[in-house]
Amino acid sequence: MKRDFLICLLLILGAAGLLSGCGKDSGEQTGTKNYSEESQESRTEEEGAVREENGKESRDENAVRITPTSEITELETGLSTVQYEGDYGFDTFLEQGGAATDADVAAFITSLLAQEVHMEGNPFGCSTLSVKNRDGGYLFGRNFDWNACSGLIVSVRPENGYASVSTVNTDFVQAGGLDFLKLPNQMQAIVSLYAPLDGMNEKGLAVSVNMIQDSASINQNTGKPDITTTTAIRLLLDKAANVEEALELLRQYDFHSSMGMMVHLALADADGRSVAVEYVDHEMIVTETPVITNFYLADGEKQGIGSAQSHTRYEILTQTLEEHREMTEVEVRDALDSVSKDNFGEFESTEWSIVMNQETKEMIYYHREDYKTAYVISIE
Repeated sequence: MKRDFLICLLLILGAAGLLSGCGKDSGEQTGTKNYSEESQESRTEEEGAVREENGKESRDENAVRITPTSEITELETGLSTVQYEGDYGFDTFLEQGGAATDADVAAFITSLLAQEVHMEGNPFGCSTLSVKNRDGGYLFGRNFDWNACSGLIVSVRPENGYASVSTVNTDFVQAGGLDFLKLPNQMQAIVSLYAPLDGMNEKGLAVSVNMIQDSASINQNTGKPDITTTTAIRLLLDKAANVEEALELLRQYDFHSSMGMMVHLALADADGRSVAVEYVDHEMIVTETPVITNFYLADGEKQGIGSAQSHTRYEILTQTLEEHREMTEVEVRDALDSVSKDNFGEFESTEWSIVMNQETKEMIYYHREDYKTAYVISIE
């Protein structure tokens, strides 16, 4: 058991592939699996997450409230949920200086057990928006675009940090032939905590990583402790209550993008502040913006560099916000639907969409562009 845990954690700590897509290019897309009422009712707390009534009139009438447990529960094919409580070693990771590269992250565990690590991946697309909630507070919307993949929603209550819910792509978890999905549930939860792609914590801070299609990468070298892309997301979810605290934390570390890919971060808090954090020539630049897709927003020679489609998605979302200064959860869902991949005739899928309610601290998940089925998870 201990050997399997260390092998898998060694990989996840350096698994930049989790950040870089959902699978190898494919012209086909896995179909969405919808549970019947009978199958939903058959699940018990002992078997996994508890399903309850929606409990909110303004939400999708078909929304199902999910209470994650320590058992991994498959909500649909390709989307599961689990809860973890306790210490997962992240403070120790930070105290020993973090990591400057994927290899450095792996070395954090190599000191305990040497193990060959394999990683691979491809770029991905994403869209985010921040808007005032017509019902009070603020909402943050997020699409994660790529091929059909396995997503794991992880609810965590750390011993020294804020509770949060985050999402990880588990398809790139591999180490010496070890099958990640065959590991014990809590082992999968622990290693997934080091590779989040998005999430929100109990203070209402929402975080998302979006790729930028650019040959440049991020490799700061100022003598500060080091942090990689996904461990930066973990840091912010665990330690930051709002955008200002998140920016201050990021300034305390040298940021290194995994797999040499250019990325930017979307941050939004419960007070309505939303920014893009970008690194141009290794310098951190903060741009106030409610919409982020996959091109540079910072002023300067890099501004606008990215995919043509990302500009189209940005324009659609910006126009939506101009027409609707305040929105409901359902309207944010529809906005995410308007820029999901099925609108562009490509092989990719919007693997998950999330409407994050920063007032009620609830995450509303939609899977593979099925916007008629919603899973609601509270941050506890």
